[in-house]
Amino acid sequence: MPFSQAIMDTALPTTSLGPKVTFTGVEDLEAHLTAFHTQMMLTGGSDAVYCKLLMSTLVSATLEWFVSLPDGHITTFDQFTTLLREQYLVNKAPTRLSYDVFDIKQYQGESMKDYLNRFGVQVMRLKPTDEAMKVHNFVKGTLPGPFSESLLRFYSKTLTEIIRRALAHIAADDQVIEKRGLVGSIRPPAVG
Repeated sequence: MPFSQAIMDTALPTTSLGPKVTFTGVEDLEAHLTAFHTQMMLTGGSDAVYCKLLMSTLVSATLEWFVSLPDGHITTFDQFTTLLREQYLVNKAPTRLSYDVFDIKQYQGESMKDYLNRFGVQVMRLKPTDEAMKVHNFVKGTLPGPFSESLLRFYSKTLTEIIRRALAHIAADDQVIEKRGLVGSIRPPAVG
């Protein structure tokens, strides 16, 4: 077994549920390690426990790779994750660049809420960028209509401000739709 004797001798806590993620070797390892760390924050444990639980997430080719390592080779969790990173470096998701948000456009028929969510997810994945650029790209990507016109007339300085305005716009649209549903479409007969 690739783990040192000290890791092998460490018992897993009986309260440990173990991680609910798996790594086959084709996914982004960094995303896997982030999910693993998030789940392990709830469990706690020693370096050796982390090693054993991370090993339990390996399946298919990754597990075969792991068991092929020399006996006693892995002595720390950091060493284990370094070996994984070296082995699966090719699977690393490409770093998103700030100009990637230039390509985000609201689709014809896409609700403002869906566009806002999709834009937000892409911006969140970026390294910190210039706020003015985020604002410009969001406005540039919106379909023509009352909301995009209001964005052009009354410029927002931050994406947070745009999100607040978009949420107000979405709420107003929902109220209009609800109000239209309450209005009868047939005129009552005239009395008389």
